[in-house]
Amino acid sequence: MTSSQPIRVMLVDDHTMVRRGLATFLEVFDDLELAGEAANGNEAIELCALLLPDVVLMDLAMPDVDGVTATRAIRQRFPKVQVLALTSFKEAERIQNALQAGAIGYLLKDVTADELAQAIRAAHAGRATLSPAAVQAMVHAATQLPTSGHDLTARERTVLALLVEGLNNTEIAEKLVVSPSTIKSHVSHILRKLEVASRTEAAALAVRQHLVD
Repeated sequence: MTSSQPIRVMLVDDHTMVRRGLATFLEVFDDLELAGEAANGNEAIELCALLLPDVVLMDLAMPDVDGVTATRAIRQRFPKVQVLALTSFKEAERIQNALQAGAIGYLLKDVTADELAQAIRAAHAGRATLSPAAVQAMVHAATQLPTSGHDLTARERTVLALLVEGLNNTEIAEKLVVSPSTIKSHVSHILRKLEVASRTEAAALAVRQHLVD
């Protein structure tokens, strides 16, 4: 059952030809209507305040303000406006970032006209839509083994190994013949890269994932 009022759709993409194509697509469906167009995320935020569209078709890779940042701003300021990511990228991290920013769906630009129309209707009704490729990317990422610590430098791994042995910063500094402040900096980097809050957590993770010998 469709509403008597057409769904007002705003297009956000930095490529004029893409916006023209999407605008032409909207004309095919009686229940969809072009509300406006923006060429970047900043324009999208400003235009959204003026137009208050029902659904925004949001590209992600744009200059100045990207689609994820714009999506987050729009969802925070105008919670009734639904944002549907429409992009060429299918990396799990991009998908996760878009969804965390508040996008209700994630579609690739090779989607058919009917599929896109259905996704817009679903978004307007508060229902999520993920393209099959996006779902596959998310599942693949979820089934991968943890990779924490893969970006540790050789010196950071050395410090981590000594940390696992229970040495404090001063003891590690003496052993490596550097200043305690240098070790403090290394430990800070290690905690950030391992995404843990304490030395104890770092040591436990290092042992569990065999990050040190």
